[in-house]
Amino acid sequence: MSQYFIQLLDYPVVIAVIFVAGIGGTFQYGFSISVMTSPSDFIKDLVNKTCVQRYSVSLSERQVSLIWSFTVSIFCIGGLLGSLGSGPLISKYGRKKCLLLNNFVAIFGAVLMLLSQKAMSFEMIMVGRLLYGINSGLILVAHPMYLIECAPKRLRGMVGVTIATFMSFGKFCGQLMGISDLLGTEDMWPWLLGFNGFTALLQLVTLPFLPESPKFLLLNRGDTQACGKALNMLWGNKDFSDEVEEMLKEKSALQSSRSLSVMELFQDKTVRWQLTTIIVFFITLQLSGINAVYFYSLDLFRAAGIHEQHLKYAALGTGLCELCTSVTCFMIVENVGKRVLMFGGYLGMSIILILLTITIYLQTWVTWMPYCSMVLVFLFIFFFAGGPAGVSAPSPGEIFTQSFKSAGYTIACILNWTGLFVLGMTFPILVVDLKYFCFLIFLFFCLSCALFVWFHVPEMRNRTALEIAAEFEWMHRKSGKSTKKSNDLNHSNCKICQTKF
Repeated sequence: MSQYFIQLLDYPVVIAVIFVAGIGGTFQYGFSISVMTSPSDFIKDLVNKTCVQRYSVSLSERQVSLIWSFTVSIFCIGGLLGSLGSGPLISKYGRKKCLLLNNFVAIFGAVLMLLSQKAMSFEMIMVGRLLYGINSGLILVAHPMYLIECAPKRLRGMVGVTIATFMSFGKFCGQLMGISDLLGTEDMWPWLLGFNGFTALLQLVTLPFLPESPKFLLLNRGDTQACGKALNMLWGNKDFSDEVEEMLKEKSALQSSRSLSVMELFQDKTVRWQLTTIIVFFITLQLSGINAVYFYSLDLFRAAGIHEQHLKYAALGTGLCELCTSVTCFMIVENVGKRVLMFGGYLGMSIILILLTITIYLQTWVTWMPYCSMVLVFLFIFFFAGGPAGVSAPSPGEIFTQSFKSAGYTIACILNWTGLFVLGMTFPILVVDLKYFCFLIFLFFCLSCALFVWFHVPEMRNRTALEIAAEFEWMHRKSGKSTKKSNDLNHSNCKICQTKF
């Protein structure tokens, strides 16, 4: 068992923050992504029945599919709206309060989902999906910020991975609860879609007992007393003077506690490498091919001889693989390091994509080749969940200082939602035109990101945002791109930068 995991047990309130923030946080995002697959036929049937009842018109299969696609895609539109509004709200009202108020959005969306079948209204599902998207858009900003800022410095890497762990847990629960033996039935599917409301309600009644982010209280509010109380509650009777001193150094270095806008982040040349890193991370996260692999997994399982009735359990296996790998990443991240996990993950995914393209191409001529493809699917998920998924999610909160943090998360989430929407619109076309050769497109992004991490991204484990900024400066100093920020950070006295990378 990891020594860092044993250390985490000494912080029971931080563990409570992990579970309370997670179950009402990225769990909802993951659940919303996977939950629509199972009841798709029932929702399409509701669309047709609604039009027949209202207008005495039976829609064609193409028209129903168009409405269904829009119902699924509107989630991304809501997510983009939530992300755009998250930065100013979180900076003004705080991480905890935004998470609390955001639960009402999910609960209202869940009520619409639950009543949609009885009301004979597929539009209620559309509005519910839009609200779920808005809720998830704010979650993907507020949850990581709140979690990272509540964790002790030496445990932030491990705690940050739980963001992806709860996302994977949400995906798995959406798959599990959607099988026909549970809620994936004609009568129970509204309860399946409305389940987000119950997790939101759980967070709504438990989160008030937990403190606000100490860093927000000190740097944004300037309330030293409230910060001290929050630290005492989170970490107990431990010496946290070093943590407070680091916060004050950060505030002094920035000479301002004001949260800067997205435009100001783009204009500030002192953080251009941090900004570039976030852009590369989150573009590649959506264009890594994970969705394509999930899409092809059912066809590969069929080709391997798995009976149609058992495919749902094979699909559960992929979700369980992602969840278990994410938990493993949680256990080892502090020992291995984020840079190694990120580079190794994308390099492994690149190799798997090449092999997967070859095995799918050969499965027509070689009878045992589908089994190889099936193994490669699980390996791809293993590399994805064991590195990129766990490391990318908390990265804006770790490499940006307090003033840039909200804007950094906003940019990351905008890229995430835009990529998800574009991929959802273009992937069906890519599959028709390129078939399994579409993996080669995703190979380009995975390999490019692996090389970028190796040459341009420092290790982030157990380092503050100021130390990481100094490390970025050290890595790129030889290219003649020194910035004024290096002087502000007293780079010559930084112990991190005096060691070889």
